[in-house]
Amino acid sequence: MKSVHYIAITYIILSISYLVLSFVIYTDTDTYQVKSQEIDVSTASQGRLVWQKYNCQACHQLYGLGGFLGPDLTNVSQKGFFYVDAFLKTGVNSMPEFSLSEEETHQLFEFLKSVDNTGNAAPATYNTFWNGMIQPEHETQP
Repeated sequence: MKSVHYIAITYIILSISYLVLSFVIYTDTDTYQVKSQEIDVSTASQGRLVWQKYNCQACHQLYGLGGFLGPDLTNVSQKGFFYVDAFLKTGVNSMPEFSLSEEETHQLFEFLKSVDNTGNAAPATYNTFWNGMIQPEHETQP
């Protein structure tokens, strides 16, 4: 009977820890917030090399261009460094976890901040028809 209590207590502690960690990650308001600090151009340049090294564009888009397996990352830096860091370290769904060094993670985040400061993602929405054709949402099929 004691083991059942220990399992229940362990489950409760792990659940509370998970909720606290999730809260910290998703409410990141530290110094990494975009628009509140300058972008280090040399670090952002190195971040672009990290982006290319791990072939991020195969799955993700910038400015609506790139792969379609993952989301467009043009404005993801607005969510904060720890949000991006969590996805890189743990992976999610079809995204594998990456073993980036702390420096590579920082460089990649600086690159994403530079992308965020230069534009917004505005990918077009398309209607998909029964025959597999797609057209911009405002047009109709002939």
